[in-house]
Amino acid sequence: MKSIIIGTAGHIDHGKTALVRALTGVDADRLPEEKRRGITIDIGFADLDLGDLRVGFVDVPGHERFVKNMLAGAHGIDAVALVIAADEGVMPQTREHFDICRLLGVRKGLVVLTKKDLVDEELLQLVRSETEELVAGSFLEGAPIIAVSSRTGEGIEALKVALREIGLEVAARSADFVTRLPIDRAFTMRGFGAVVTGTLIAGEIAEADEMELLPAATRVRVRGVQVHGSPVPQAIAGQRTAINLGGVEAAAIERGMVLAPSERLVSTQAIDASVQLLENASRPLRSRQRVRVHLGAAEVLARVRVLADGGEIKPGQSGVIQLRTETPIVGALGDRFILRSYSPQVTIGGGLILDAFPPRHRLRDVAAVRARLDALLSGDRAKQLAVFVAGGDQHGLRRGDLAARTAWRDEVIETAAKQALAAGAIIDAEGVWLSPERFNELKRLVLHEIAAHHQREPLLRGLAKEVLRERFFAHAFPEVFRGVLASLEKEGALVSEKEIVRLREHTRELSNEDSGLRDRLEKIYRDAGLAAPSLNEALVGAGAAAQQGRKILQLLIDAGLLVKVHGEMFFHRAALDELIKRVRAHGAKQTDRAIDVAAFKDLAGVSRKYAIPLLEYLDRQRVTRREGDRRIVL
Repeated sequence: MKSIIIGTAGHIDHGKTALVRALTGVDADRLPEEKRRGITIDIGFADLDLGDLRVGFVDVPGHERFVKNMLAGAHGIDAVALVIAADEGVMPQTREHFDICRLLGVRKGLVVLTKKDLVDEELLQLVRSETEELVAGSFLEGAPIIAVSSRTGEGIEALKVALREIGLEVAARSADFVTRLPIDRAFTMRGFGAVVTGTLIAGEIAEADEMELLPAATRVRVRGVQVHGSPVPQAIAGQRTAINLGGVEAAAIERGMVLAPSERLVSTQAIDASVQLLENASRPLRSRQRVRVHLGAAEVLARVRVLADGGEIKPGQSGVIQLRTETPIVGALGDRFILRSYSPQVTIGGGLILDAFPPRHRLRDVAAVRARLDALLSGDRAKQLAVFVAGGDQHGLRRGDLAARTAWRDEVIETAAKQALAAGAIIDAEGVWLSPERFNELKRLVLHEIAAHHQREPLLRGLAKEVLRERFFAHAFPEVFRGVLASLEKEGALVSEKEIVRLREHTRELSNEDSGLRDRLEKIYRDAGLAAPSLNEALVGAGAAAQQGRKILQLLIDAGLLVKVHGEMFFHRAALDELIKRVRAHGAKQTDRAIDVAAFKDLAGVSRKYAIPLLEYLDRQRVTRREGDRRIVL
C-alpha cells in the first residue's frame, strides 16, 4: 500500500486538529496543556486508511509562538492541507504557513475551508475568492478547495476522495539516498527504552539495523519498528515511524537529531546555499546577520555571509550565501531549509543546501564561487560530482567525502563517478578523485622538482620519494602521490624505483676528475678485499673531499661494485662473491654444513671486527642461517 505524509497548515483556531479528528477519529492534541487550552502547541500525528492509500497526517500548531514547532513537523511532507476557517478567512499565520510550504518545495495539496456550518453561502464564496487570490501563481493554484464542517461531518467524505486523488498523484520518493530520519520526538516507553519518531525522508529502517544518531555520532541499534502504531519488519521512505533504539537513553536524544546509517553522514557547521527571500521580508538579508535556520526538525542559530557584491539580498530576490551555524547540523546537497529572523521571529525566506562542507571564501573569489554553486544547482549528478571534486580539498576527494555531501547511495555514487570519468571531468587516483587541472598541476610540480634536483645533484641517481612526498603531498592521501607517479611513469616521463624517482633521460655523466676519483676509490676497495678500509680511510686514500667522495661512493653502490655490509663498512662485490664461494665450499665438506665464528675467521682471513658483520650479511643474503653460536650453510 502506498503511504504519503500530509501536513496541515493554517492560522490558530482555524480547526486543523478538529479536521484531523473528523477524518481519522484521532485527537492529535496529546499534551495536557493542549487539551486544557484548546490549542495545538506541538506537532501531533494521526493516520487514515483510504483503501489503496495510507495517509499519515502531521498536525502542526498555528499560533505564531509555535511556528518553530510547526517547522519541525512540516519537513518531509508530501502534500499540504491548507486550512482556512470560513468565518475568519486568510489570516497572518495562514500566509506564513503557506510561504513555508512553498519554500520547502511542497508541490501537491489542497485547501480546506473549515467551519462551513458557521457561515452563509455568500461569506463562504467570499472566503473562497480570497483563497484563490492567495494561492494564485503557486503550486496550489487550481487545487481543490473543499468546504467542510468538522462538527457535522459535511464535506468530509468529499475531502477524503480529494485526498486520495492527490495521494495517488504524489511521486514515489527517490531510492537514490541513504536512510535518514529527522527526529521530532523522543521518549521512554516502559519495558522498551528509548523511542524516537519522525518522518522517514529516505531509505529504509529494519529491526537489528546498526545506526548512528547525529550530530552526536552515537552508535545505536534498532530494536523495533512501528508504522502507524503497528509493529512492522521494516519502515520505508515516506512513512511516519517510531523506532525503538538500544544503546542510548531517551534523555540523550534531542529534537532535530538525525538517525542515519553508521559512519555514512557527518555533521557540519557551515553550508553554502541558494536562498529565496519572501517579498514581504521586512529588510534585506545582509552579511553578518544572525538568523534562525530550520533544517529538518532542527533549529539552530547562524551567521550569514552573502556571496554577492554589496553583501545583501533584497526582499523578493534570490542569491547564494554561506551559513556558519553556532551548533552542528546534518545536511546534504538538495536539502531545503527555512530562514527566520533572529528577532522578531518571523519567516524571511528559505533555501537549498548546495555544499555542506564548503571552505571559507575569499572576497576576490566570490564570482568563481557563485559559478560553482550555480553548477551544483543546475547540474546532473555526474556534473555535481565533478564540481565537488574540483571545488573540494585540493588534495582530492574520497567516496566517503562525497557520500557525506550528498547522502547518495553507493550505487548512485558509482554511476555518477563512471560518467564523470568517461567525460574526462575527474581523475581517479587509486580511489581518490581529483580534477584534471589539479592532477596535471601536481604532475608539472613533480617533474619540475625532479629536473631541478638533477641539475643540483647530477651525480645522484635520482630524488628520494620521501623528500618529494613531504614537499608536495604531505597533506594529501597516499593514493594521490602514487597515482601521480604512476601516471608520469606510464607516460614515459620518469622512472620510479624503490626509493627514488628520476627523469627517464637522466644519466650521470662524470667529468674527467670525477671519473679518476671513481676509479681510485674502486681500486682501494678491490685491493683491500675483505680487509676493507673505513670510509674516511678510503676517501683520504683516493684524495677525495668528504661530500664529493660520498657521491662517487654512491655511484659505485648504484652500479653494484660496492656493497654496504654494516654502518659505513663497504666491501667490493668481487671480494664478497669470492667469500660466498668459499663458504659454500666449506659447508659442502661438513656433514652438518655448519661453520662457527672461529672457522669463518680462518676461512676469510679476517679479524672478529670484520667477521661478525660479514656473517650477518651472509645471513641476510640467505647464504647462511644462524643457529646459536654457529651458522648453517644453506
